Amino acid sequence: MAFDIDMIKKVYENFPKRVDKAREVVGKPLTLSEKILYAHLWDGEPNTAFKRGKDYVDFAPDRIACQDATAQMALLQFMQAGKDKVAVPTTVHCDHLIQAKQGAAVDLKRANETSSEVFDFLASVSNKYGIGFWKPGAGIIHQVVLENYAFPGGMMIGTDSHTVNAGGLGMVAIGVGGADAVDVMAGMAWELKFPKLIGVKLTGNISGWTAPKDVILKVAEILTVKGGTGAIVEYFGPGAKNLSCTGKGTICNMGAEIGATTSTFGYDESMERYLRATDRSDVADEANKIKEYLTADDEVYENPEQYFDQLIEIDLSTLMPHLNGPFTPDLATEVGTMTEKAKSNDWPLAVEWGLIGSCTNSSYEDLSRASSIAQQALDKKLKTKAEFGINPGSEQVRYTTERDGILDIFEKLDATIFTNACGPCIGQWARYEDPKNAPKNSIVHSFNRNFAKRADGNPNTHAFVASPEMTAAIAIAGRLDFNPMTDKLINEDGEEVMLDEPTGWELPPKGFEVKENGYVDPVADGSDVEVIVAPDSERLELLTPFEPIGDEIKGAKLLIKAFGKCTTDHISMAGPWLRFRGHLDNISNNCLIGAVNAYNKQTNMVKNQLTGEFGGVPDTQRDYKAKGIKTIVVGDHNYGEGSSREHAAMEPRHLGVAAVLVKSFARIHETNLKKQGMLALTFDNEADYDLILEDDTFNFLDLNEFAPDKPLNIEVVHADGSKDVIKTNHSYNDAQIAWYKAGSALNLIAKQNA
Repeated sequence: MAFDIDMIKKVYENFPKRVDKAREVVGKPLTLSEKILYAHLWDGEPNTAFKRGKDYVDFAPDRIACQDATAQMALLQFMQAGKDKVAVPTTVHCDHLIQAKQGAAVDLKRANETSSEVFDFLASVSNKYGIGFWKPGAGIIHQVVLENYAFPGGMMIGTDSHTVNAGGLGMVAIGVGGADAVDVMAGMAWELKFPKLIGVKLTGNISGWTAPKDVILKVAEILTVKGGTGAIVEYFGPGAKNLSCTGKGTICNMGAEIGATTSTFGYDESMERYLRATDRSDVADEANKIKEYLTADDEVYENPEQYFDQLIEIDLSTLMPHLNGPFTPDLATEVGTMTEKAKSNDWPLAVEWGLIGSCTNSSYEDLSRASSIAQQALDKKLKTKAEFGINPGSEQVRYTTERDGILDIFEKLDATIFTNACGPCIGQWARYEDPKNAPKNSIVHSFNRNFAKRADGNPNTHAFVASPEMTAAIAIAGRLDFNPMTDKLINEDGEEVMLDEPTGWELPPKGFEVKENGYVDPVADGSDVEVIVAPDSERLELLTPFEPIGDEIKGAKLLIKAFGKCTTDHISMAGPWLRFRGHLDNISNNCLIGAVNAYNKQTNMVKNQLTGEFGGVPDTQRDYKAKGIKTIVVGDHNYGEGSSREHAAMEPRHLGVAAVLVKSFARIHETNLKKQGMLALTFDNEADYDLILEDDTFNFLDLNEFAPDKPLNIEVVHADGSKDVIKTNHSYNDAQIAWYKAGSALNLIAKQNA
């Protein structure tokens, strides 16, 4: 039986009448995305046709999911909100703080010892406020959500950018910062700009070496890392129905890599099969009662060009397997065309590791298909040239794959079975003693991101993204340019052999099984539960409300002008820094240390205008703060791409940065900056980025007139006394300006609840 079945029944009870009313109000057939959005309006039944990409809308999500690295700050904020219990079903999943090193048993034991303080905090605060708690080792948040909580037609938000994984079960599931989650936990509306819609029509059938992963690798090539910004991607067509539910989840998961608000698929038989296989027949039965409402209207898919803002068509029958990378998930190469490309770019052709798993590709189907390739290596007497690492997605997947002999196949190839956790995907991988000086190399993985230093901290690691089965084949061959469709390998007997096409099971033939899933239910009344944060803790720190920045910024200094790609990994690195995610002051010591300074092309080396000396970004900023001087950060396109981590906004805010001025923002990061009471501004003329010099001082000329749709003008005073006035734009509405004036959105919530 499903968690929260009564809540799901209520959603389905209201769904048809709200969709019917929305269709009447909008005056046209509706996409699935629109149906879910209009069915989850904060005010109930729709009475307004919203403009895509323009109107801010209040929504009422059905549930919230948090992973341990982001949950710390989210729950520390919720503790300030003045509430006794969360207003909607909420879960916390401990999956980020487990370092992959020696293998599951040893690594999990070490994590429970080194992070016990954090796990105990999360367990107690979850117990106190009515939050479901998934223990370390229970699984990766998004796989656990897909197995237990996701349901067709639902809306959820999660404090992780890959919350979008739940779109594989027909949800609108959106990654947010912790402050957004706190709003909903506290019983308030969640605000989102009504998304644009991108339709992806899939025809044909996937076969051979092509996998669902290749669909999103191709879409990433088409749309790039910012092409989906502000939009929901809705997949449809006969090809979509031919994909498994977990395959759909993989595609939706990596939608975060194109900047999409989320991605989703209409309810179909593969979703029903998955719901029944994961002990949720009750949800499937309820969904079947309104199944015509859980997909787009027929007219939409018959004439998609009339209903989507952008349309992409992909024939799965001709889609080739892909490798995307290195250093960005949208740099696509078809398998079979890698040799010349790698040589011309000086990418190492030898592959040292093949890593399978993460929230993107750690389902039973993924592991079974990859294991079919691993079994061939054993049967055909092939020695693997690269090392193997496996991260099962959940304890249910791990237990079932172990029962069915799938993990044993990998272990016979000397693969390391890591904990059911994120591990190398988020930099929690103890691959090197000294990553900074590690050698140039290539790895292939089935993860979603491959930014520099992302997996192992080594800036020289060239990481390529592929399907699990292709990752397995390349790891066996040990070459980046291996094409299993045409290339032969030499086995131990000196014979030439070829790998056959992968095979596997959509769902376990004998059903899923698990002995201990790792879930802890909260007590009914948590009023007596004590949440303890030691005053001298290095890892947890109670929050102090931010003071408002105010309507006068004069004499502000430039902290850093970031050059090129500046993701949340550059602004607030993960890896070893994850241990400080609950301690704002300590983790602020990694603020912008990965951003490239536009003036010297170095990281963590900026000029202190007060002393003329160069130093680290956090140290320089702390000096400005100590002297009461505000600063600004300048950036390029898609600033804040990547993870939903609000630390990338909270750290500069804590250290005294007043404004971030860029060519364009990634959606979640822009919202996070607003939530923390900062100014998130964009150049009206992108060429003005080039006007900003290293010794500049900034005077905001009309901040006292801060209003929606009204540009802000900034006087830039150069060291030689010359001046430029630049026009900047923003997307703040009245409510968001109120956050700024209060010092943060949380300050406003606390005041309202007082």
